[in-house]
Amino acid sequence: MRVSPEIQRIMLCIALSAVVLSSLTACQIAGGPIYADPTDDPVPYLGRANTDFSLELFKTIAAEEPGENIFVSPASISLALAMTLNGAKGETAEKMAAVLGMQDMTLEEVNDAYFSLLKLLTQNDPGVELSIANSLWSRKGVDFFDDFLDRTRQYYDAEVTSLDFNLPDAADIINSWVEEHTNGKITDLISPPVNPMTVMFLINAIYFNADWQKPFDPDRTHPVPFYLADGGVIEHQVMFAGGSFPYLKREGFQAVGLPYGKEGRTSMYVFLPDESHSLDGFVSGLTTAGWDEWLSALRPAEGTLGLPRFTVEYETELLDTLTKMGMGIAFDGQRADFSGMRPTPPSLYISNVKHKAFVQVDEEGTEAAAATSVGIRVTSINIDAFSMTVDRPFFYAIVDNETGTILFMGSIADPR
Repeated sequence: MRVSPEIQRIMLCIALSAVVLSSLTACQIAGGPIYADPTDDPVPYLGRANTDFSLELFKTIAAEEPGENIFVSPASISLALAMTLNGAKGETAEKMAAVLGMQDMTLEEVNDAYFSLLKLLTQNDPGVELSIANSLWSRKGVDFFDDFLDRTRQYYDAEVTSLDFNLPDAADIINSWVEEHTNGKITDLISPPVNPMTVMFLINAIYFNADWQKPFDPDRTHPVPFYLADGGVIEHQVMFAGGSFPYLKREGFQAVGLPYGKEGRTSMYVFLPDESHSLDGFVSGLTTAGWDEWLSALRPAEGTLGLPRFTVEYETELLDTLTKMGMGIAFDGQRADFSGMRPTPPSLYISNVKHKAFVQVDEEGTEAAAATSVGIRVTSINIDAFSMTVDRPFFYAIVDNETGTILFMGSIADPR
């Protein structure tokens, strides 16, 4: 689903707020790193890896959809792909890790780091509701390695379910799980019927709900002209607030921070390009080094802020995006190597990476949700295949099928 471009100048702030959720480990804002106990600190460069991935992902999507509103959760996408990485081998694992920015980490380090990150994220400000849930759904009758399934449970707290994908309501069952863990904001993530070659879904769901530390006064909200990139002008409801905000002015843009909750651990950061600069140009110039420097350079300043009130629903299929980022081998049924999931052949490959997101911003705060599904298919398999090992005495016959005549018959008690 796409929405009108009326708020495209400020939509970047919401996408970047999702980056904040995925890179809390890297940011140092007004007082140092987020970790209260250094012994719980995951691998130090996980935060930077997530930020690298988040910015590159957003830039790639923005280049594919110029002039469109975009809203994604890089945290959701990277978590779903990190779970999938546990079943990848060889070049497939190398390419996936490189795109995720984790090429210098072992799989154990990746899992340990995400385990620590998930624990930290879910211990957020008491005034902020942030829930993260993972699940793995496998096709009933198709076996997967226990160590692969155990890692998704141990490190990602994933619910592992064997489900008959041939059931008419199989997609509805999975979608109900997604709705439950996104407070009903993300629906129909899995399209029915489930493809007969699909053997697994790895799913992440994120739900966020928080009030502003300093709510906007609804009485100050009123319509103001909003200038579109194509030169058009519309009237849109804008919320206003005055006071002290974390603020930054640089050549080409200005930025402000809006803290949530009592402690202000989570914030929205709004980046507004100057009138002479385009949003597309700003996005294409995003870098991790610049991002880190901007956040650290925000300083309290007195001022007045006007922020549009808006609701956005966004949906995208990420195969082309991730292919451009270098992960194409994982989507190639002839080259992908997911032999860490189950014995091969037949080969496994990622058939789709579907992402849906929702955000609503008003005078009280922000509600946002996202879900990511990684679909795994086989290149060829009899889903109803049986298993038979002739490892004991057996009977056999040679029959003319046209007439039913038994030409030969016998038994083998000892094949030596």
